[in-house]
Amino acid sequence: MHKHYLVYLFLFLLVGFRANSQRLTLPEAIQTAVTHYGTIQAKTNYLKASQASVKVSSFDYLPNVSLAAQQAYGTVNGQFGPLIASGGLNAASGGPPFPSQNWNAAFGALYLANVNWDFFTFGRVHERIRVAQEQVQRESNDLQQEIFQHQVRVAGAYLNLLAAQRLMLSQQKNLVRATALKNVVVVRAKNGLNPGVDSSLANAEVSSAKIALTNALDYEQEQANQLGRLMGLPQQSFLLDTLFVNQIPASLNASAPAIEEHPILKFYQSRIRVSQEQEKYLDRFKYPVFSVSGVMQSRASGFETTYNELHPDAYTPNYWNGIRPTRSNYLIGVGVTWNIISPLRVRQQVTAQAWTSRALQNELEVVNQQIQAQQALAEQKIVNALNNTREAPVQLKAAQDAYLQKSVLYKNGLTTIVDITQALYTLNRAETDRDISNNNVWQALLLKAAANGDINLFLNQF
Repeated sequence: MHKHYLVYLFLFLLVGFRANSQRLTLPEAIQTAVTHYGTIQAKTNYLKASQASVKVSSFDYLPNVSLAAQQAYGTVNGQFGPLIASGGLNAASGGPPFPSQNWNAAFGALYLANVNWDFFTFGRVHERIRVAQEQVQRESNDLQQEIFQHQVRVAGAYLNLLAAQRLMLSQQKNLVRATALKNVVVVRAKNGLNPGVDSSLANAEVSSAKIALTNALDYEQEQANQLGRLMGLPQQSFLLDTLFVNQIPASLNASAPAIEEHPILKFYQSRIRVSQEQEKYLDRFKYPVFSVSGVMQSRASGFETTYNELHPDAYTPNYWNGIRPTRSNYLIGVGVTWNIISPLRVRQQVTAQAWTSRALQNELEVVNQQIQAQQALAEQKIVNALNNTREAPVQLKAAQDAYLQKSVLYKNGLTTIVDITQALYTLNRAETDRDISNNNVWQALLLKAAANGDINLFLNQF
């Protein structure tokens, strides 16, 4: 009765799960994760920001062109024409001296155009653009390696969830067997065919199976949460594609790209190139800068040239007369600016950046060694996983035969409860090993794809 109830309950839950879930394939999970994961979106925006920085740097070739105009109203004690200093923090008024303060006021104006162009900087602008371009390449490689690593993480989480769901099914089967055994033991104990302690042992076995099932369910929920988080989705249950994991990959020895093409190594190499370009850029600061400047200025004032102590009325408060330009000046000049201490300072800056480049090279060598070690480990794991897939059916068949034999013997009073519970444990372990043996081969292939920097070694099997 209990056996049938558990079977029906499991089927009901399974049907309900399938009805409310859409089957999620592994490629779909990876694509969803790449599209929605926040870190990938962030690094995409970093790449766009660096691309914009290249355009900003390219404008350094252009001269600085400034236009200014101001109109003011005020007194001119000490100066012909009122002016306000830049920012309005000071007054630039002045005019002819008077024996006493007066408050005669008129309008005045200043119109200014200024051009300043560093036309020769010994390649400083060019190197700055080169640095910006290398930063774009670095951000691009960073994005690609993040996408690659995230694809591997999602594939691993998908396989882990598959294994967790298979283990949960095994524990459900184990609970059904333990419950069936308990029913047999209770009946035989009531009829005096077996000692009463057998019922206690059978009940303990059922409780153990329930605990194992709960732990398997807890693990399955953790893996589902992990997969959902990596996909950028809220907490939910997933109905996964189980067809591919029932067989081993068709090709385990596919050729891998050169190790230099590994996305992670390319990212570390781009970091070195950025640092090397920064060395060149900093080195350009030890040279002088040649500039050309030009200024065009026009002045306007409501005070006439005869305005003085003898003619204090030689001004007009008329606005239009005060802002109309009457005097203009221009200036064109070429100059050179060179801080003779710069070579000493720049030399140390370049040295510091060179040491940074060496440190980045050291980090690249460490990552390269780790990847090579991971490649060797992946090949070993593939061999070990294949060996286990060959042994798992043998173990399962033997465990099934042993459990069937012990069950028959126990029902006929020819063996003890300890023997049959041991056979039950062995069968449960064999089913567990069978369920994860193929999964481990896929995990090993995924490790190989991660070590070789090519996720297609894994995805091409679908």
